[in-house]
Amino acid sequence: MEALPLAVTTGWASGVNAYACVLILGLLGRFAGADDVPHSLTTTPVLIIAGALFAVEFVADKIPYVDSAWDAISTVVRPVIGAVLAALMSGQASTLEQALIATTGGLVALLSHAVKASLRLAINTSPEPVTNIAASSGEDVAVAGVMSLAAFHPEVALVIAGVLLILGLLGVYFAFRFIRRGYVRFKAWREKSAA
Repeated sequence: MEALPLAVTTGWASGVNAYACVLILGLLGRFAGADDVPHSLTTTPVLIIAGALFAVEFVADKIPYVDSAWDAISTVVRPVIGAVLAALMSGQASTLEQALIATTGGLVALLSHAVKASLRLAINTSPEPVTNIAASSGEDVAVAGVMSLAAFHPEVALVIAGVLLILGLLGVYFAFRFIRRGYVRFKAWREKSAA
């Protein structure tokens, strides 16, 4: 189970930005000597495809409402990539252990994707695009930082990814509570104005 910290961390990062996760791991494995990165992620075709898809997501993720549409499409993609990366990270583990690690990576990716998509939906209620761009840029930096750390210090990266996931869950709770309260006030005002 020594691959579990890296599997959980890659699962978290995949749920936020799967293509950046693959690209960063591949680059670190190929050029920075990160030994835990599977060779298959360091190949030129994987790096080119991950780079191209990251470029598409980088742009789509900064545009209000387009980001939510992209998140809807990614609901299947991100957890699958999280599970595949976790399985690859498990290396020579037994079949049952690989299955458990892959499942953990996929579930963490699904949870972090749900947090990201929910927060973006809440952010899209704001009329200006600056918040969206800032949130997307922050996610990109967080994924890059956590994955760079995970390649060399998986336990530390696991703690940071766990803290970010918990903060994201709290953010979703408070954001939707705030939005719901605002909607109730707006509805009451509209009913009062119509009367």
